Amino acid sequence: MPRATLAEANIHPAIRDKIAQNQQTIVAEVQAAVAAHSVVVVGMGLNPIPKNARKALDAAGIAHHDLDYGSYVSEWRKRNALKMWTGWPTFPMVFVKGALVGGAEDVIKLINSGELKKLLA
Repeated sequence: MPRATLAEANIHPAIRDKIAQNQQTIVAEVQAAVAAHSVVVVGMGLNPIPKNARKALDAAGIAHHDLDYGSYVSEWRKRNALKMWTGWPTFPMVFVKGALVGGAEDVIKLINSGELKKLLA
């Protein structure tokens, strides 16, 4: 089922560019990292859950590229843009071969089932 988004026809033309440009630098940075690396973990400082994903990837011997944006009180607008772009509500956001696979629990399940190695083969 596709995620609901507001149709462009329902956005006034005078504000479309403002919406299109909102925090696009961070989205472009993550898109570039996802295009350049097989596994990317997008997180935030002081949050232990992205660290759990990274530890699990390290323990499985899977190389990953890490991006961190702010902490609980800083850079929340940037992180919100990533949430709006992906539709994923929490951090980390883990990408494998260009696809969002979820967060820490999701990537750990993929590691434990052996599916992550298959995705990377």
